[in-house]
Amino acid sequence: MDQKRELTSVDLVALTAELNGLQGAKVDKVYLYGDDLVRLKMRDFDRGRVELLVEVGDTKRAHVAAPEHVPDAPGRPPNFAKMLRNRLSGADFHEVRQHGFDRILEFEFRREDQDTTIVAELFGDGNVAVLDQNGEVVDCLDTVRLQSRTVAPGSQYGFPSARVNPLDLDYEAFAAKMRDSDTDLVRTLATQLNFGGLYAEELCTRAGVEKTKDIEAATEDDFRALYDASERLLDAIRAGDLDPRVYYEPGEDGEDRGERVDVTPMALEEYADRPSEAFENFNDALDDYFTNLDTTEEEEGGEAATRPDFEAEIEKQKRIIQQQEQAIEDFEAQAETEREKAEALYGHYDLVDDLLSTVRDAREAGHAWQDIADTLDDAKGDVPGADAFAGVNEAEGTVRVRVDDHTIELRPEDGVEKNADRLYTEAKRIEEKKEGARAAIENTREDLEAAKQRRDEWEAEPEEERDEEEEDEDVDWLSRASIPIRKQEQWYERFRWFRTSEGFLVLGGRNADQNEELVKNYMDRYDRFFHSQAHGGPITVLKTSAPSEPSNDIEVPEASKRQAAQFAVCCSSVWKDGRGAGDAYMVSPDQVSKTPESGEYLEKGGFAVRGDRTYFRDLPAEWAVGIACEPHTRVLGGPIDAVVDQVETHIEIEPGRYAQGDAAKRIYREFRERFADDSFVRKVASPDEIQKYMPPGGSRIRD
Repeated sequence: MDQKRELTSVDLVALTAELNGLQGAKVDKVYLYGDDLVRLKMRDFDRGRVELLVEVGDTKRAHVAAPEHVPDAPGRPPNFAKMLRNRLSGADFHEVRQHGFDRILEFEFRREDQDTTIVAELFGDGNVAVLDQNGEVVDCLDTVRLQSRTVAPGSQYGFPSARVNPLDLDYEAFAAKMRDSDTDLVRTLATQLNFGGLYAEELCTRAGVEKTKDIEAATEDDFRALYDASERLLDAIRAGDLDPRVYYEPGEDGEDRGERVDVTPMALEEYADRPSEAFENFNDALDDYFTNLDTTEEEEGGEAATRPDFEAEIEKQKRIIQQQEQAIEDFEAQAETEREKAEALYGHYDLVDDLLSTVRDAREAGHAWQDIADTLDDAKGDVPGADAFAGVNEAEGTVRVRVDDHTIELRPEDGVEKNADRLYTEAKRIEEKKEGARAAIENTREDLEAAKQRRDEWEAEPEEERDEEEEDEDVDWLSRASIPIRKQEQWYERFRWFRTSEGFLVLGGRNADQNEELVKNYMDRYDRFFHSQAHGGPITVLKTSAPSEPSNDIEVPEASKRQAAQFAVCCSSVWKDGRGAGDAYMVSPDQVSKTPESGEYLEKGGFAVRGDRTYFRDLPAEWAVGIACEPHTRVLGGPIDAVVDQVETHIEIEPGRYAQGDAAKRIYREFRERFADDSFVRKVASPDEIQKYMPPGGSRIRD
């Protein structure tokens, strides 16, 4: 018999009742082991230390563990664990709920400033999602984007489609579900009524009916006996009338019992012939079972849970480098293709010129695009240039030409030279992206070397010192007498920039030249373009991919969009004019053009925007400037919601009467008072450096 590795829906009915006895316990600390085991260290007035484990990997479980069964503290916490600590430290455990009859638990925590719910998905691939009080995902271990539901930061948490809940069925509904089946009794209970295989067999045994009897041969007496058996089982579990057991394989060589194979909240008739051990409560039984579960196979594939998975991080960085190297090759091929197209135009100059002239004359004569296409298709072999004709794009007003194995889209009104120049310019733009990819590879190689160094340092460090380091990992940087300076320059730092609360990079031009550069060189097809309604604002681009990566169509959470729009407003004349709020809009890159409307003129750094816009109204002119101490020491600035979780300390500002330089000096003095290491502030956050991360115009510190 295979060992049980996942809790069943029936198990969770029993478990939630016991866990709710912990209401009022306070969270001290949260740990994440690997990418699937969350540990919540709590303290209860009556019980003292309480250790709640939630695992969602190959093993799927949730229970309170004895302190001696808790894995040793891991190394430096990842961002997910840090986020949980920020939200849950000092919070009260309020309750745990099972979602319907699904293998989903909702752990609700309450704190004076905010409530947090942890959703543990103990089915399928498993997942843990952290929700705010509005049900929006703050973060999750794995992102899920399906047609039926979404689990991603910034989106509303989507539960799976509701399944039948036998707890809610009366006899008539139960019998109707059974009759609708086309299989036997036990399979119907397991799949249609969602009891699962073990408890479906248990109900048949308790009801005294033949498990494999076909539904068509079953009688009302069979259905009634099964319903009554399920009611007795579920009523006893809900009432807390439990008899928790850990079951074993029969022993060999004269032993009474072998390895543990199952854990249940009730003694089961299906296991009557198996050795078992009774426990006072279900949590203790779960703790005993999963602590002694044979995970040898899993451990052979990786390190123990207490050791950070350095190899996974190293392999990840290697994969990124491979992708970046492939991107460079792709950029080189794309640039070469654009140059070949331009040279092909000149190589067939007369042919292409005749075709463009023919199309241009026909358009000036009032002929429709489709009529022109039909005429040229019919005239191939007779009209000059018709043989090179490959079609038209009526929406874009272009004609497609086929020369030297290249299909090229051309603007008839531009002639051969301008069309060729456009292709050469595009080749140059792609070449510039290749240079950005090369710079990104160097950064990734540094990250790879840093991961290797962390691994080497861990392996060289005596094991007994690691627990001490863990206790000190949440460093109080403000009170430290000396803070190490760790800087890493990034390619985007010459622009205005910040990262949203979901990690998206947002860029803004500091002048007209940078506005032009952002759109031409750094805005890809799936990015988002923002601009304030007020004049004088920067071109703002929310990046959905790095310059070294292929552009992908991904969903951008609403919170990130709003933060990018607020950034555009704060960096516009709204701030300079001392207004408290402003509007901004968002469009896709294909709606942005350097071609003005007829009779209009675009200044340098200006662009024409066509089509529908998504508006963000009454965005507050509020800003935060903060200092980050890890993983890199630096000043950060941007919308308050985006900045606060990325820095050690921050100062909020709004439009005011102090010139930007004077306001930066006031912020600098405030930071120096907050840090014990004032030399650190002087080196990292000088007034000149702070000024780079402030909106243009006068400011004041908010009360």
